Amino acid sequence: MGQHADLLRRLLSRRSVLVTGAAAATLPAAALGSVMTGNPPPAKAAGATRRVTIYAEALPGNLYGYGLAPGQATIPGPLLEMYEGDTLEVTLVNNTTQRLSIHPHGVDYSTESDGSPLHLSFNNPGETRVYTWRSREMSAAAGRRFMPGSAGYWHYHDHAMGTDHGTGGLIRGLYGGLIVRRRGDILPEKQFTVVFNDQMINNKIAPNAPMFEANLGQRVEWIAIGHGSLFHTFHLHAHRWADNRTGMLESTTDPSQVVDNKDLNPGNSFGFQVLAGEGVGPGVWMYHCHVQSHSDTGMVGLFLVRNADGSMPPGAQEAIDRYHGANHAAMQQATADAHGLAAPQFIAPPEVHGPDPARAHTHGD
Repeated sequence: MGQHADLLRRLLSRRSVLVTGAAAATLPAAALGSVMTGNPPPAKAAGATRRVTIYAEALPGNLYGYGLAPGQATIPGPLLEMYEGDTLEVTLVNNTTQRLSIHPHGVDYSTESDGSPLHLSFNNPGETRVYTWRSREMSAAAGRRFMPGSAGYWHYHDHAMGTDHGTGGLIRGLYGGLIVRRRGDILPEKQFTVVFNDQMINNKIAPNAPMFEANLGQRVEWIAIGHGSLFHTFHLHAHRWADNRTGMLESTTDPSQVVDNKDLNPGNSFGFQVLAGEGVGPGVWMYHCHVQSHSDTGMVGLFLVRNADGSMPPGAQEAIDRYHGANHAAMQQATADAHGLAAPQFIAPPEVHGPDPARAHTHGD
């Protein structure tokens, strides 16, 4: 009973962070790095409009990123969230010397907010432009059928740098996650965005691919996105989820297949929630592309599940050291050469021996 009460307390605490009103809704959630842009108090009906400003900036190594403030661009960009029925106004500030834009998946928009050169919907260097994204709830249709709403795990990305399809921007990191929730959805305690972009994860490869962290029993939400030109599959060790909108079964008779590996191809996205270490305990678990030639050449990262008190479980540091001790220099150089990026620098293994909540990376920066 005590464990269930503690979990309920943590979920209520997470929810309170997200329902603090319109002003706070446009700021990054403290522990999540996300922007809950459409989360009105429960008494309000759908239809709220939230606003967020995104800055596109150049990063070292011939990369680019989106950020919530000047000098804060990351790869991936900030995780944006809204509820069905709400509208999100994204003001994109182009602080680069390149033509670029922001194009969403899964929501409604006019041609002026499409983010494509086809409609002259992009930002020239130094230009500021507002993109309006709308969402809608599921609605009844004829024949006892329903038209789907906007709820789902989606994403956004550049559609104008390099080519009219934004190929240059995608290669160099201009992408991020977008979640549209239904009211009443369970909210997570931590969120991780994983982007398979050609043979990179968040534009990095092992041993510098993102290491995500959670404590045993925490509710963790994964957002998986595919970009580039290659076929991928996403596999998470020791955890599984239902292959549906949320990753959770809706009832004892829910027919959704339970999986631990799913296709993640260019333009695809999905998400799910798991309880960290459920049934298997704390430890270091891999996530990786299950196309063997891709995992062999660096498409693998780590999911560290700490003990419930935040301390390191036995053997975890040794596993992290083995991951960082592997000889990945040649594969890093080959990946950089293939994409015209700067040669990667080896990053020393992190010091993760003791509990340190600040190391809970949400985007693998």
